[in-house]
Order: sequence, then C-alpha cells, then structure tokens
Amino acid sequence: MNILIVDDEAIIREGIKRTLQRAHPQHSIFLAANPEEAVQLLRSRRIDFILTDILMPGMTGLELMQLSRSSYPHVKWVIISAYSEFSYAQEAVRLGARDYLLKPIGKDMLLRMITEVSNEINREAEMLSEASLLKSNLKYVREAVFQRWATGLDTGGINIAPFMERHPTFQLIMINMETDRMVHLEHFIIENVLTELIERHGHGFVVSFDMKSLLGLISINGDISMKVLLDELRIHLKKYLKVPFQMMHSDPIADFNLVSYNVQRMRQESVTQEFEYYATGSSRAIEIALQYINMHYIEDLTLEKVASIVFLNPVYFSQVFKQKTGFGFKEYVTNLRIEQAKQLLLNPQLKLADISERVGYQDVKHFTQVFRKKLDVTPTEYRQERTLELQ
Repeated sequence: MNILIVDDEAIIREGIKRTLQRAHPQHSIFLAANPEEAVQLLRSRRIDFILTDILMPGMTGLELMQLSRSSYPHVKWVIISAYSEFSYAQEAVRLGARDYLLKPIGKDMLLRMITEVSNEINREAEMLSEASLLKSNLKYVREAVFQRWATGLDTGGINIAPFMERHPTFQLIMINMETDRMVHLEHFIIENVLTELIERHGHGFVVSFDMKSLLGLISINGDISMKVLLDELRIHLKKYLKVPFQMMHSDPIADFNLVSYNVQRMRQESVTQEFEYYATGSSRAIEIALQYINMHYIEDLTLEKVASIVFLNPVYFSQVFKQKTGFGFKEYVTNLRIEQAKQLLLNPQLKLADISERVGYQDVKHFTQVFRKKLDVTPTEYRQERTLELQ
C-alpha cells in the first residue's frame, strides 16, 4: 500500500511516517508539505491512502480531497486536524473521508486504522478486473491521440473514428493561466473541476495542451447551454485558482478536421482577451488566515507571511482583514497574545519568562511593555490583582 501524508508541519508528517514504518515496513510512505507537492505525487505514483491536515497554505485538505475525488476515486482519505469543530467533521464525511482524527493522533488508533484500510484496499484490489484497468489505460491513449490531433501533429495513423462516433457534435473549452511559475496545483484544479462538470452535463474529456493551458471536449446534454456550464466553471475557478485565467470556447463542431483550426482560433483570441482573477475578498480567505493565526500566534507572525498563506497581496490582505475583523493585523495578533497571557498569568507556577515565550514574545521586557500599553498594568501587577480578587 502506498500512503501519502500531507501536512505543513514537518514534525507531524515525519512522526507519522516513523510510527508507520516501524509497525508496517511493507508499506511505502510518501510525504508532502503542501497541496502542491501532494498533487505531484498523486500524478506520479499510485497512491492508495492519504492522511491530510485540514489547514495548509494555499488550499485546505478538504478542498484537496474534493478536487481529487473524480480523478482518483480509489483513494482512501483520512482528515487530521487540530480543530474539533463539528462542521469540519461533517464536511469530511460528506466528501467521503473514511475518518476524521484530532491532533495529537494516538499511536494505537493510527496503527489500527492503517491495518483496517490496508485490508479494505486488498479486498477491493481483488475485485478490480483486468477489463477495468484496460479501459482506464485506453482512456489515456485516446486522450493523448486527441491532444496531438488538436495541435495539428501527426497521430501516427491511429484511427480516430471512435472519437467521431462518440462525439458527432461537440464543443471545445480552453483554459489558459497567466503566471511565471510552475502551476502543478492549478493545472490539477482546472483538470478536475472541468472533468467533473463535463461528466455532470454531458460526456467528453480534458487534456493538457501545455503547462499553462488545458483543453476540454464536451458533447453537452440537451437540457443545458454552454453558457450555464461556463458560468459554473468560472465560479469554481475563481474559488480555487490563485492565478489569473482565461476561458474560451468554440461553437458546436461536427467535423473533427476542424478541431485544430478552432484551437488555433482560441489561442489567437487569448492574446486580446482579459484575464479573470481569484475572488480575493472572500470570507473564506480571511477564515483560513484567522485559523492560521490562532494556531501559530506564538511564532514570529508577519502580515506578509499570513497574506502569502492565502495567496493575497499584503496591502489588499491588510484592507480585507480589517474590514472582516474590525482590527488591523498587528492589533489582532497583539490582542490574541494578551488574552492568552491573561489566562496563563492565573497560574502562579508559571514564570513571567515562560508566559512571555508561550504567547510569542521572546523578550520579557518587550512583552511587559506591550501588556502595560494594552491594560495599563504590568503582567506582575495584573497577576497580583487577579490573585486578590480570587481570594
């Protein structure tokens, strides 16, 4: 069994790996620090089982699971999280997760779960017929042939009649991305979102045109228009993509010999068409940022770092953050730290230096200054006052 552990905390993923290797050396274990790395491993390896954290830079574990289900239906998922909110567990179950575990994960529970999942996968593997594997392989061959046909390249004499029979009339959809970096995750998002919409509203497939473009072919069911499909696609891409994108489509086509012509026409249109952008002001981005702050406030948090977690421009993030929370970023973090410090000061066994470190201040003097500025008393004075009140 090939197991993938996705968590942005190295100590967590390495710890899980060590535990599993000692008890189950027969399994192969792969590690990913973020969804981008997870996607690359999904595409390059036969992954059977994924344990993923919920809160990670760029995309949540639940979103990764949701986007992967159609392309990798055989994968077993378990969500791991530091949060016990019922809504997370509900969403995980709705998406088909096998389980939802809270950190820290107990060793016995983890090993028991791995054994159960391994048994399930072995049973399902026995039921998987050679016919279904052959069908899957033929799918990739057909799509590779179509990709060459769309770019005007020689198909080596391969018969494309099966394409024509299945798609007497069809339309093409092209998605382009604008970015200077590698976009493995974004490519994966587009492929899976578009594939799911095509299967829901008709039949067809999606192929990679190049590293920054994808091409979809769809024969649409009679009860839906291309505009409806494109509007739905736009909503999903604005939600998940973190790079500018373009969407273009062809009119209905009844002659496969016109595929290459239409592809070139859409490529020409892209030169003058404006790019669309990720819906940066969404409440979801701020929700993820707040969760990250609440988990990492003891670290050296900067506005720039948290903005990068949700892929927002720092200036824009600052504006949206204040609009959504009523506080500036620095003020919010300071308030959170002071509230935590107030609770810790109630414990007479804790030294002031320990409390200072636990709430993100390495310098006790600086911590005292910040505390006094907020509450008009020093931490020591606050502790004394609260002790007297409780007597």
